[in-house]
Amino acid sequence: MPLISHDPDTGVWLLTTPSTSYALRIDETGVPCHLAWGPRLTLPEAGALIVPAVESASSFEGRPPVGEELPVDGGTRYGPPSLQVRYADSSRGFEWEPIGHQILDPASGASELVLEFRDRRYPLHVALHYAVRADTDVIERRTVIRNAGDEHLDLLRADSAAWTLPPLPGYRLSHVTGQWSAESQLRRDALPFGETVLTSRRGITSHHANPWVMLDSGETSEEYGRVWSAALAWSGSWRITAQRTPDGLAGFTGGVGHEGTSVPLAPGEEFATPVFAGLCTDGGFGAASRAWHSYTTTHVLPRARESAPVLYNSWEATGFDVDEASQKALAERAAVLGVELYVVDDGWFGARRSDRAGLGDWTPTPERFPEGLGPLADAVHRLGMRFGIWVEPEMVNPDSALYREHPDWVLHVPGRARTEMRNQLVLNFARDEVAEWAYGWLTRLVGDHGVDFLKWDMNRAFGESGWPEQRDGNDRLWTRYVANLYGVIDRLRADHPGLRVETCSGGGGRVDLGILSRTDQAWTSDNTDAVDRLVIQHGFGQVYPARAMSAWVTDVPNQLTARSVPLRFRFHAAMCGLLGIGGDLTRWSEEELAEGAALVAEYKKVRHVVQHGELYRLSGPLGEEPTVVEYVGEGGAEALVLGFRYGPRHGLPRIPVRLRGLTPGARYRDARTGAVHHANVLSEYGMRLDLAPGDWSSTAVHLVRVEES
Repeated sequence: MPLISHDPDTGVWLLTTPSTSYALRIDETGVPCHLAWGPRLTLPEAGALIVPAVESASSFEGRPPVGEELPVDGGTRYGPPSLQVRYADSSRGFEWEPIGHQILDPASGASELVLEFRDRRYPLHVALHYAVRADTDVIERRTVIRNAGDEHLDLLRADSAAWTLPPLPGYRLSHVTGQWSAESQLRRDALPFGETVLTSRRGITSHHANPWVMLDSGETSEEYGRVWSAALAWSGSWRITAQRTPDGLAGFTGGVGHEGTSVPLAPGEEFATPVFAGLCTDGGFGAASRAWHSYTTTHVLPRARESAPVLYNSWEATGFDVDEASQKALAERAAVLGVELYVVDDGWFGARRSDRAGLGDWTPTPERFPEGLGPLADAVHRLGMRFGIWVEPEMVNPDSALYREHPDWVLHVPGRARTEMRNQLVLNFARDEVAEWAYGWLTRLVGDHGVDFLKWDMNRAFGESGWPEQRDGNDRLWTRYVANLYGVIDRLRADHPGLRVETCSGGGGRVDLGILSRTDQAWTSDNTDAVDRLVIQHGFGQVYPARAMSAWVTDVPNQLTARSVPLRFRFHAAMCGLLGIGGDLTRWSEEELAEGAALVAEYKKVRHVVQHGELYRLSGPLGEEPTVVEYVGEGGAEALVLGFRYGPRHGLPRIPVRLRGLTPGARYRDARTGAVHHANVLSEYGMRLDLAPGDWSSTAVHLVRVEES
């Protein structure tokens, strides 16, 4: 069956993925309308879903608020508009007039349907894009809007897509919320009638919400049931509005910006929205997550098939007290542990002695690095490790040479105070000269000092979001800022093909499919407490894969929570993603160093399973049962089971854990004990995890399939 097919008699367009179909048509009034999103259909079957239009039972209802491919502002539409335009004469609205279509087959392997429209009165053109691939059920949708006239107009709302669900007896909404150091807290609640808005007004993706949603009937579990989900590839402010209508339907629309902002369009200018990718899956929330993980590693992350190195970061050991001698000493200890990437954190540049000064002056401090960073980078490389460094290109301290020279470069509103947070202001990356400045020093830093890895941080949200020098600057900056940010990273990676980048924003404040398409991993949270991290990682992994999730082992008592858990527990929690170490190695005992080296070596034996395998959540975090996650390697050849128990509860039964994803009928050998297990027994009757008595017990079981002779 072709990926894209069309029936000219019914006007139905059918998009076909490996397991699902998506059907739409342009109705008699020219409006693109939704027909189906779910199990596979043929064109005749999709055509059978066309329902003749009926007159509204009431003059108060208007067009149904759910069911159009991109609901617009205009006519008798009263739901949340996906497209809202203000023309030069201050009128609003959009009336669909179809003008053609294209089917594109780009080299990337995706087939793309483009439906083209214009407004019946004003010179505004809208193109709806749908991209499908033969290897994923994810459908990529976006919208391109062009001002074809000779007068300025404003897009008050320009969403990427609207998604419609089939009629169900009930709906449940899954999403994440949180705050700094408590990101990715998973919520699953009944979708209320009316409109539910998820948004970031902060200029970044934010710690407080993430631009993805999942909806189900309310009966779906980790292993059973159908899930409809979507994720927005955008790293600035965003909004997703889900709605449940009185007539029992549900849908959602999403895109860039938040209320009160707009996208200006000059004559001849066009705005291409980011992708709002959607996915329908059977097999519960677990199958939905695995489908997103596969899509992200195959079509989003730049080099996902690489195995990420074990990382050490100097922050917890040195804070701002960074110099060449102490970093070399730390690097030597890190190398003994088996670390493969050594990262110098904040404090290496300018007058940086605290967070009060120096941001913006990106040259190594002469008294701390007399010959620059080169000698340290050379020493790290001689130890067999890659060299990485922390940067925060989007920020400036008022106490810096950069700010004294360019106070106009920060986001500001004339006559208003410039609000400092963490003693810093936000540079206006929407200004081309700011982006060019950042690109210039970054490419020199990487090239001149042998930098292999950048930890790109962003430690505060927008404030006084003004750009007074630019016409429409207060609106234009929200999208131009992100576009220029993307451009700087893209140019850097083109200049330095070996460079790897981690996205960070005070932890998980900027994680989305947009930034992940140009970085290699994400710093999940500034909270490194192993117990809290299991909860954060549970929410992160609903959409984003372990291959993108940085996780560190740090010292106890934890700096944030004051909790103490064993080194082994901390390692096992961090082994659920990209293993990193952030403790003060100068304070580790010989016993801790030896145990840490053994656990690093253990991770290296299984990281291909974690980073490239499939994730199964066998039990959730912080329940009465132990938390258990399983990673299954390609083709079921290997599995890694990580189990965590927080404390004994007398009288609770020890229930075996049923594994998933193993090859039926095969046998698996425990790489540590040599014991051989039958896959059918492990899957249907379970495995008893060897969790030691007492608090904070953990285990890692590596199973390797026995190849029968």
